[in-house]
Amino acid sequence: MTSLTGKVAIVTGGATLIGAAVAKDLADAGARVAVLDIDAENGQRASRALGESAIFVRTDITDDKAIDHAIARTVDSFGAVDILVNLACSYVDNGFTASRNDWLGAMDVNVISAVMLAKAAYPHMKRQGGGVIVNFSSISAQCAQTGRWLYPTSKAALRHLTRSMAMDLAVDNIRVNSVSPGWTWSRVMHELTHGNRAKADSVAASFHLLGRLGNPEEVARVVTFLCSDAASFVTGADYAVDGGYSTMGPEQNLPAIPRLAE
Repeated sequence: MTSLTGKVAIVTGGATLIGAAVAKDLADAGARVAVLDIDAENGQRASRALGESAIFVRTDITDDKAIDHAIARTVDSFGAVDILVNLACSYVDNGFTASRNDWLGAMDVNVISAVMLAKAAYPHMKRQGGGVIVNFSSISAQCAQTGRWLYPTSKAALRHLTRSMAMDLAVDNIRVNSVSPGWTWSRVMHELTHGNRAKADSVAASFHLLGRLGNPEEVARVVTFLCSDAASFVTGADYAVDGGYSTMGPEQNLPAIPRLAE
């Protein structure tokens, strides 16, 4: 049921650790994958790791001509577009001090570009009788985070956009869902901890019921599920891949009463 044999997928942000994991999992399920990213070095590395089942297309997703080129290159190489994974995003967020251009840039990358990619892929999906779109939201979409305004706002907008897209594209048999990862081992986490995964897990422990960060592969498996026939009756949904982060309230997973009694 999770086989994607014969399907063609586009993954934006495919040069990132999570993006590369998503591309690999889709390819392992049988899909041919177009890896899109502005980072040519890591994008090509991710594509080469998948062999003949993948291509890399350097793409600035804020440029509509670049998007059209990427879609055309995918169709020329593989003959179709069945799956679109809108994973690429901007993490730039200076909170209250962010400028107008910072806001416009965040919304352009995280929200508007997802729409433009969907619009470019839509004719190909419609022509072949349907398709799947998976948007990457975040746990940040539903909670306030100190010093962060742009990223959470844009991810909340993307989650609502997912519902709107699902509503209007269902008539064309195009399913649209989103995933909301929790803290996941990524380049940002690697840089912040200087590669110390154990430290990252220890900091994440009190924020996640499972007591650790997520792995990119764990997020990827949920994306593959949503792209497959196993999720054939799933649309307009958001899947939390967050180790229980969104389940907890303000008390986290620390018992309060024993601490009061100390």
